[in-house]
Amino acid sequence: MKPAYWDEATAVLGKRDRVLRKLIRRFPDVHLQRRSDPFTTLARAIVGQQISVKAADTIWQRFVAQVAPAPRRNAFPKLAPSAVIAAPLDALRACGLSQRKAIYLCDLAGHFASGRLDPRHWKKLDDEALIAALVEVKGIGRWTAEMFLIFHELRPDVLPVDDIGLQRAIALHYFDGERPPAAAMRDLAVAWQPWRSIATWYLWRSLDPVPVEY
Repeated sequence: MKPAYWDEATAVLGKRDRVLRKLIRRFPDVHLQRRSDPFTTLARAIVGQQISVKAADTIWQRFVAQVAPAPRRNAFPKLAPSAVIAAPLDALRACGLSQRKAIYLCDLAGHFASGRLDPRHWKKLDDEALIAALVEVKGIGRWTAEMFLIFHELRPDVLPVDDIGLQRAIALHYFDGERPPAAAMRDLAVAWQPWRSIATWYLWRSLDPVPVEY
């Protein structure tokens, strides 16, 4: 389902920025879309860190088979933190996870099971407060938290200046191919507020037309 703010955001961005206007017209029928629940989304992000998409998909399917009942296995399953906590570390390692990632997933599950991460309270948090809560989990850094805010929480005004794809797209469209420093990216993005997530998403599309399923 398209976010409620999407049409307003694209209308405003299209008026303010000629590059974004072209991209919005180029990709008229695609938009951000939430795929799964918070815990499962973050678990998948940890599984996929620093490995290829193909390898991540293979390990993820093994992980799901280990911790999810068969009737709930699908492209976007809903995993239970308690099931991850109950799984022996060796069983998680057997899925193809490194020791470190297995520990990260258990730490994530512990945060959800204990209520230290409670999605019911997130609407009260601004972006920086939610990022701060997420990075307390082992294996979740600022970039992963920002991706989560954009793709799952559908927060409209996140600017992930450390993202290589965004750096490349901004260099290509605004700086004659020269990758800009973070300060220059933030200055450029002032005109995109309060819709910097949407601007980022369209700039990603200029490099890869197929949206990532996060």
